[in-house]
Amino acid sequence: MPYLDTFAPSDAGPLAVIGIQCCRREIVTPHGRSPSHAVVKKYVDAVIDGAGGLPMLIPAEGGDAAAKALIARLDGLLVPGSPSNVEPHHYAGDPSLPDTMHDPARDAMILPLLRAAVAADLPVLAICRGIQELNVALGGTLHQNVHEVPGRIDHRETSEDSEDIRYAHSAHDVALTGGGLFEDFAGGKRLMVNSLHTQGIDRLATALSVEAVAPDGQIEAVCLPGSRFIVGVQWHPEFRLAENPFSVRLFRAFGAACRARAAARQLV
Repeated sequence: MPYLDTFAPSDAGPLAVIGIQCCRREIVTPHGRSPSHAVVKKYVDAVIDGAGGLPMLIPAEGGDAAAKALIARLDGLLVPGSPSNVEPHHYAGDPSLPDTMHDPARDAMILPLLRAAVAADLPVLAICRGIQELNVALGGTLHQNVHEVPGRIDHRETSEDSEDIRYAHSAHDVALTGGGLFEDFAGGKRLMVNSLHTQGIDRLATALSVEAVAPDGQIEAVCLPGSRFIVGVQWHPEFRLAENPFSVRLFRAFGAACRARAAARQLV
């Protein structure tokens, strides 16, 4: 089967090019450690199978100029999760604890890229670290260690568990905003999600609205009102995507927004 035949059906609209932000990683090779740009495969699969788009990996290189140039060539942006945390100087936070993993190259690329995406009304789906970056890019702040905030539960993963257990949508439920986008996708007012994060939203960026909240009050999903589709989730809907009806609807809506952007670009 030709490669492009694995994407959206021909009657679903033009094929949308969806950027996926890479992390800076050192990959072990037989000859040592090699600096690389990497994206976990499940995010690529989610763009192909869930959104029906053509994934384009975005290196963690560049800044404002690169971000503005990319926006003109993209129909959507997926901002994936990562073990690293946003460096706190981007939101005037206190210094991180020792041994905290950071990715300054990704920060330098994704923060201006998100601001450019919002300015251009480019469809965005931001996941885990992505929702945190979206909030910071628009002027919000983060809790660096949610489990240390009084009244909050421990949202971190248990590393001893298998991937199926860690990513299972059974960690806790979230309350969905009445009349919101997520309530429509879920067909109800609550949703069970997974939970694998240390950081989380503290002060919400003023432009964003809350779509979901955990039982302890932690913001778990946001959207940008009035946008074509700019959404962030703190959990991982990309894991076993086809088995979760909410995740299927979320990615389908993201894909539809990206194809609408692609159609509009073709008319220019």
